[in-house]
Amino acid sequence: MEAPHVSVMLRGWDIRTGTTGEMVLEAARRAEALGIDGLVAGDHVTFYGFGNDGLVTLTAAAAVTERIDLKTAVYLLPLRHPVPVALQVAQLDQLSMGRFTLGIGVGGEDPHEFWSCGVDPRTRGARANEAIAILRRLWTEDGVTFRGRHFTLEEVTVYPKPFRPVPIFVGGRSEAALRRAGRLGDGYTGIWLTPERFGEAMERVGAFAEEAGRDPGAVEGGMQFWTSVAADRAAARELVARGMEATYRLPFERFERYTPFGTAREVAEFIWAFVERGARHVNLITTQATPEEAIERAAEVRAALHELAD
Repeated sequence: MEAPHVSVMLRGWDIRTGTTGEMVLEAARRAEALGIDGLVAGDHVTFYGFGNDGLVTLTAAAAVTERIDLKTAVYLLPLRHPVPVALQVAQLDQLSMGRFTLGIGVGGEDPHEFWSCGVDPRTRGARANEAIAILRRLWTEDGVTFRGRHFTLEEVTVYPKPFRPVPIFVGGRSEAALRRAGRLGDGYTGIWLTPERFGEAMERVGAFAEEAGRDPGAVEGGMQFWTSVAADRAAARELVARGMEATYRLPFERFERYTPFGTAREVAEFIWAFVERGARHVNLITTQATPEEAIERAAEVRAALHELAD
């Protein structure tokens, strides 16, 4: 069995943790130098008051790298109008010469984030579905007309077109997310799942793809993990617990069963159970003392996954 494609989360500029723009760029360079397969960036407009634009972060990363893949995980598509998103994504894909994958999600953990953008959070799934359809058309057609419940376009053309057909990965755990991935996506990214639940999710994605007349095998599977790597397992747990509790404002015990931590080998063995069930893509949110250390520990996990594959 082949090792998965491993990406590491590129954390955006954050005054709360002292992360600077130069630190983010250096982390991107370091990830490429260490042979990591991809960089992922999260996305929020105002998540409990904090924001990070995934497309901006990855555009900066594209400018200082040449090989490494770039992906949002996940971009909150329902918060935006799809026409400017189509342009931004196409331009990023051109600048990176075809290295970009659009990973989308519908969010909703902080409803105030949606209301702040003038979006009813109850409509986020339907908005995402319409936006995906619009993006695919704007990337391949001119004079696009679309009339939906949430978006209306009349003879809209966007240039540049992407460097290549931009893959769209759909993130989430709900039945609606699985349906969206199977019917509209090129891939599915799960989070906070057991290996068994991930396997079941991939079966559902395949069934939805088949219902839509698509090849079930064409929708690739992936998982995103918060993690921390340290020789001392208790120290690793403390690092990842602190990061998750600060982000989600929930006790770590809610996430612990889904979260690998410990040595690089222990983390890789935890992840391998998902690889055996179809996870071809693995995104790591490594919570370490510095961005540079986060990249280095992710590289160690990647190496351990390759050892398991041999």
